[in-house]
Amino acid sequence: MSGMPPSLAPAAKPGAKPATRRVAESRDQADRARLDAAMRGFISDFGPEAAVYMEACLHCGQCAEACQFYVETGDPKYTPIWKIEPFKQAYSREMGPFAPFFRAFGLTPKVTLGELEGWQELLYDSCNMCGRCSLVCPAGIDIADLVEKARHGMFEAGLVPGDYLGALAGKEQETGNPFGISREDVRRALLEIGRSHGVEMHVDEPRAAVVPTVSSIDLKMYPASIAATARVLNHVGASWSFRTDGFDADNVSLTAGDRTGQRLVTEAIVDAATRCGAEVLIMPECGHSYTEMRWEAANTVGHALPFRVLHMSEYLAECLDAGRLKLRPVTPDPEGRGVTFHDPCQLSRRSGRSDAPRKVMAALGLDLHELADHGADSWCCGGGGGVALINRARPLRDKAFAIKRRQVADTGAGTVIVSCTGCRQTFEHGFKDAGGETGVGSLLDLVAGQLEEDGKTP
Repeated sequence: MSGMPPSLAPAAKPGAKPATRRVAESRDQADRARLDAAMRGFISDFGPEAAVYMEACLHCGQCAEACQFYVETGDPKYTPIWKIEPFKQAYSREMGPFAPFFRAFGLTPKVTLGELEGWQELLYDSCNMCGRCSLVCPAGIDIADLVEKARHGMFEAGLVPGDYLGALAGKEQETGNPFGISREDVRRALLEIGRSHGVEMHVDEPRAAVVPTVSSIDLKMYPASIAATARVLNHVGASWSFRTDGFDADNVSLTAGDRTGQRLVTEAIVDAATRCGAEVLIMPECGHSYTEMRWEAANTVGHALPFRVLHMSEYLAECLDAGRLKLRPVTPDPEGRGVTFHDPCQLSRRSGRSDAPRKVMAALGLDLHELADHGADSWCCGGGGGVALINRARPLRDKAFAIKRRQVADTGAGTVIVSCTGCRQTFEHGFKDAGGETGVGSLLDLVAGQLEEDGKTP
């Protein structure tokens, strides 16, 4: 209408606002709604534990030296405690003991949507929620837990990175798994893996003492690991079954900050395992889903779980102790380079089970060359906490991975053994991008290849 003669243009109605002003006001309203949603998300997490953490920070900076994003970049904005600054700011103004005073005198300003948009990189792109900062904090603040809580508010405000992390979390809430795979397709895929790998599969059995969950990533990228699970469970004589009504162990929603999706995935797994009378639920070689099921699921579903939750490495170690898992030693590396092992953060640091995979590796007779920092002190692979699912974070992720690449090279090992699917992907991509020749192997896959069957290796 800008090219229309004034005499032919329709007259504006009395009191009408220019279209641009209406659009601006609409955006303002939408922004206020998003900010209000973020504040509600923040405030809902301000329980006694979070309040103690908020008040306890000594501003000593020790957490910075524990974060590989800070160590590898030298940028102070990656200091872990700084990543939750908007969360702390909202607490001080809305829920802290001096909140009325801070509000009355304007000592703590309101958190703005612009601040949250600027903090998206710090809460998502540059945090693995690995817990290394929590480990070294002299005040005992679980910074990783606070980051997880801060992500809840970010999700409510629609501030999850919108590529793979946001998209997969949305699909997970909608369908129960991040790739939208139907139950029938899961069943067909599991049975086909059994046929192609020559292993007996148990799917949706009415009764099963042991229920192994499945990572959708394994279904698509590492089906041999699913076959390895079946082969091990058959070997130890377990009554077991995969379930298609609650199979997915990725729980991308947890790392995205989507509490609704996180609860739906957890409830599906708990209900499926309960229906068939499971005594043990095995989480696959995956990270944050194990932490959710082991330490948070009872609170998520509102009752104690009727079964034990074990990481695959823990289950293998228990079967060794019980004499049900019998392994042949691995043939020594002819070049004498041996292997090294990457400790997954959620098993070794967050759950204190660095011993389980090492017990298994000892039974395999592996020549283990430990990394300079291992066990609870191990550095994250750099892709955890959903960082591997954020495209724009790749340059920063590569910088963070450099510390692992150096430490692996220092061991002289020819292969890195991992017990986490996410770590496996990060190492494979990291070594490939750097042009290295170091191999990457799954501990579970290695075990499945060394089972002692009538004196023969299958």
